[in-house]
Amino acid sequence: MNRCLLAINAGSATLKFRAFSPDGRTLLARGMVDRFGSKEARLRLADAKGQALAERDLADAAHAAALAAVLNSLADQGLEAQALVHRVVHGGSRFREPVRIDAEVRAALDDYIALAPLHQPVSLEVVDAFSELDPRLPQIACFDTAFHATQPTVATRFGIARHWHDEGVRRYGFHGLSYAAISRRLPELGLAHGKVVVCHLGSGASACAIESGKSVASSMGFSAVDGLMMGSRPGYIDPEVILYWQEHEGMGVKDVRRELYKNSGLLGVSGVSADMRELLASDLPEAREAVELFCYRAAREAASLAAAMRGLDGLVFTAGIGEHSAEVRARILQQLSWLGFDLDHAANLAHARRLTAAGSRLPAYVLPTDEEGEMARQAARLL
Repeated sequence: MNRCLLAINAGSATLKFRAFSPDGRTLLARGMVDRFGSKEARLRLADAKGQALAERDLADAAHAAALAAVLNSLADQGLEAQALVHRVVHGGSRFREPVRIDAEVRAALDDYIALAPLHQPVSLEVVDAFSELDPRLPQIACFDTAFHATQPTVATRFGIARHWHDEGVRRYGFHGLSYAAISRRLPELGLAHGKVVVCHLGSGASACAIESGKSVASSMGFSAVDGLMMGSRPGYIDPEVILYWQEHEGMGVKDVRRELYKNSGLLGVSGVSADMRELLASDLPEAREAVELFCYRAAREAASLAAAMRGLDGLVFTAGIGEHSAEVRARILQQLSWLGFDLDHAANLAHARRLTAAGSRLPAYVLPTDEEGEMARQAARLL
């Protein structure tokens, strides 16, 4: 049996996992549990190249049953987890590095449920379920907020009373594991010490200003709702809109949260879908407007982040939409052409790594994100 680091990325409906060599450098296997937490859960396992190794229905809604199936499916391939590495969305101001989860850490992570009410509980439920399966198996938390701990105070404050900031009401930033993975690769582009805007565009979307490999500012703030428009989240919204809903529409906290997380963004504007691929293929004016707004917000935020760095040396697209939608990239770069981006249309359509022409004053690139790989590397250093 070969030992491995098992990176766990739990969502509300899916659980992604990847097995890495103990040094965190080599991918050994990858898998997913679809409909995680339901009786229709289905496990898929593939090798490092994506070739299918196993696929089966789980027929059990319990998280523990699905996680046991994950460990067993890996064992069938001769892989035994020596440690589990979890993506935890919120580490607050306290957790700025990966940490081994003991009783004290586990209790402290409950404090951040209020700051990430839809994301944090799922991760912690998975941690608890694994603890029940095998209490001896080391578990490590890697935080999406940690990469942004280098931001200056001016980038983290809201214009509210000081005591609120001191109590934790501040900008944190998210998608940090994705940005850390991209930051690690910036030297390949000659941007190790550059000022770079990275656009993480997927069903969840954000942008980050990275200078000399460190986070300077982020579009996301106190929560993962802020900033760019997303699949079903609005991004930036005037707080008075929420007060209007509560005062004039009689909406309670649960209603507002559902509207912000489930009924807004691409889905809300289009009335059709949260999937960018479907919207780009649609002839409906509402779908076209949703795409236009998504690209407008991304371009506007990218320019704002360049201002935060007082300059810009390049731009990088990553995540599902950023890596695969030439149309979205083209629209954003064309809106930013005044900054010095000269799009190479052929390269963009071919999904080449460099998207801009040879004579472009500023370069733009596509890099695949690797959140699970980043988790494994961070955990290997800790172990």
